[in-house]
Amino acid sequence: MNGVPVGPDGRLLVIGYGNSLRGDDGAGWHVATLLACDPRLADASVLARHQLTPELAEDIAHARLAVLVDACDGSAPPGTVSVRRVDPAYPLISTWSHHLHPADLVGLAKTLYGASPPVFLITVTGAFFGYHDRLSPPVRRALPKIADTVDFLRAQHAQSLTCRQSPSDVMP
Repeated sequence: MNGVPVGPDGRLLVIGYGNSLRGDDGAGWHVATLLACDPRLADASVLARHQLTPELAEDIAHARLAVLVDACDGSAPPGTVSVRRVDPAYPLISTWSHHLHPADLVGLAKTLYGASPPVFLITVTGAFFGYHDRLSPPVRRALPKIADTVDFLRAQHAQSLTCRQSPSDVMP
C-alpha cells in the first residue's frame, strides 16, 4: 500500500483470516469473499489470508480503520458473533516468526510505521474445525451479521471523524 496516506485519509481495511480447509476456521475467508462484493464497502480494501503475518503491519498502519475477522472455538453457541477493540501489544515479543496475534500485529504497525488506526476483531464461534471446505450451518447463517457489523463499524468510525472536525474543517 505504498503511497497511501497514513491515518484518516486511508481506506477501511478488512482482513478475513483462517484456514479455508478446516471447516469453520475458514469463516474469515468466506466473509472476505462476501465483503469484496458488498457495495457498502466499495471503497474498502478487503483481504483474505491464511494467518496474520508481519507484512500486514504496513497495511494496518496506512488504514483509517481496520477490521479483522476470524473464527474462534469457545463456550458461546456456534454462530455467535463477538466484537472487541484491539489495542497494540507492547513490548513486541521477538519469538514470533510468520504468525501474529491481532494485538501483536497492531503493535508492530505502531512500532514500525508510527501509526495504528482503530482496529477491531470480529469473531464467530465455530462448530466444526475438521478437514472440510464448507462452513457449518450456524456459522454460514452468521455471515450476513458479520458483514453488517463491519458496515456498522465503518459508519460509526466515519461519524466519529465527522464529529471531531471543527466548523472550519467542513466549511468551504
